[in-house]
Amino acid sequence: MPIQYLIRFARLTARRSEVENMATPVIVGAARTAIGRSFKGTLVNTPPETLITAILPEVVRRSGVDPADIDDIIFAESHYGGGDLARYAATATGLEHVPGQSVNRHCAGSLTAIGNAAAQIGSGMERVLIAGGVQSLSMTPLTNWRIPGPELKFEERWMPPTHVETPDAPAKDMSITVGWNTAQSEGISREQMDAWAARSHECAIAAMDAGKFLDEILPLKITQVDGSVVDFSVDEHPRRDTTIEKLAGLKVLHPEIEGFSITAGNSSGTNDAAAGVALVDADYAASNNLNVMAKVKAWAAAGVQPRDCGLGALAVIDRCCSAPASRTVMWRCGRSTRHSPRCRSRRARGSALTRRR
Repeated sequence: MPIQYLIRFARLTARRSEVENMATPVIVGAARTAIGRSFKGTLVNTPPETLITAILPEVVRRSGVDPADIDDIIFAESHYGGGDLARYAATATGLEHVPGQSVNRHCAGSLTAIGNAAAQIGSGMERVLIAGGVQSLSMTPLTNWRIPGPELKFEERWMPPTHVETPDAPAKDMSITVGWNTAQSEGISREQMDAWAARSHECAIAAMDAGKFLDEILPLKITQVDGSVVDFSVDEHPRRDTTIEKLAGLKVLHPEIEGFSITAGNSSGTNDAAAGVALVDADYAASNNLNVMAKVKAWAAAGVQPRDCGLGALAVIDRCCSAPASRTVMWRCGRSTRHSPRCRSRRARGSALTRRR
């Protein structure tokens, strides 16, 4: 064997040994609220502070960790104006000793929070963290932004940009940036997207009827504007009466664009909810007799052109399996890149999901 291959093998073996010797992050508790429909659902007047303040102590309770041992809380928040809801929840629930931090990677925000927490544990810096995400599009603040120039003019309903805006990748219209661009580039028809959307609703309703989500949802009592209190414990977005025929009858979102095929039925709904997990060092879990639900071994993130956002998961899968050996998620998990992993995609739009089938 040529010497350069022996050197490379030795380096990879040493690096894998370093990875294997890192502390092992494990998940020992999880909870979420039911998911409300933004602007129309039960949580329309419930701010994210309320959601995260409810979910944080429930995650701690279910995990069995000693609150005094919690080192940090990391929560994703996409559109709430640059605050720190993790720290807010800590101070609101008697965890003043925990600092708390917020992260933002939009759709991947909660997974990023979990990855960051796992990295803190793996590095040996911390042992016990709570991670998750909270979002209330119903209560998203929209600000006034001063337009540069000699006069004091303001743009109303302004939101911070997520990428450099172009005609084919508008910053505020994901039906084009994600849905339409993906459908065009991959040759996905309206019929295919509608069929996938109908299947998605059917699967969600079947899971709800079978009680698949009951043990993960924290029931809430929500005060309405009229002072009444309602119980909230069932996801609102899945529709029992959705059919392919009904989806086919919906108007496209941009009729002025020739051939446009994205509708309210085959694209993402807007929702309000919160969820979290407790992560600890595996040794801590063992010494405290905690129930280990899962191990967090590796993760990856990848970027694409903004107009190709709907294909972003493919770039991540490439990082999992096809990147240089020492950088793949499979390698970090101790598996060969020849193994083909089963991937679960949680993209929101029919065109993006149909492409990954």
